[in-house]
Amino acid sequence: MNSGADLGADPGPGAVRMRRVNRWLVEDIRENLGNLYEDSCSTAPGKAYRRPSRQDFLSHLTGHIRRPGFAMVIAETDSLTGCAFGFPVLGDGRWWLGFDGVLPRTIERITRSGSVFAISDTLVRPHPQDQKLAHRLQEKLLTDHQATLGATLVDQADRPTLDSLHSSGWLDIGELRRPTSPTTFRALVLPLGERTTTRLEGLAHEARIRWPG
Repeated sequence: MNSGADLGADPGPGAVRMRRVNRWLVEDIRENLGNLYEDSCSTAPGKAYRRPSRQDFLSHLTGHIRRPGFAMVIAETDSLTGCAFGFPVLGDGRWWLGFDGVLPRTIERITRSGSVFAISDTLVRPHPQDQKLAHRLQEKLLTDHQATLGATLVDQADRPTLDSLHSSGWLDIGELRRPTSPTTFRALVLPLGERTTTRLEGLAHEARIRWPG
């Protein structure tokens, strides 16, 4: 069984290689992904925000694997270095359920066109280039699915993740609360392509978008 697709030639030992993996291989490397989560999301003593446990993450992953269109890209050297995973957003807009206020018209139109891909999580082991690698994983996941807009939800208390996403081009478009969850999320989007970025820049005032810089 072909469990993944290698992305280009092997760049040599020590270099980061990225490849797509299917849901069956994800099940095979489940414990490695748990280790990656613990390494990438450890909370320093004294910090106010406590990240979900390893088991919570693995339960979250199991739920997302079952979603139609689930996809994951992993980064490797001699071991698992990072991953990003998610699923296509349905055109009916239900993914935005609980958004506080009116969803920006441009985002609503892109959602209806089926060109939004939700990134559930991005994990990278601590490294001087971890933010760049995280962005590469996200962009690979989105371009593989021909998405023009990435979307993600982040606990508003998770300031480190929010700051990292803001600095790498993600736009904060507002608050979202799921009816079944007590967590208040920030909804962020990542436009791909000059045309999509320009359209969202023009609507920054409409959506209270936090534009980088």
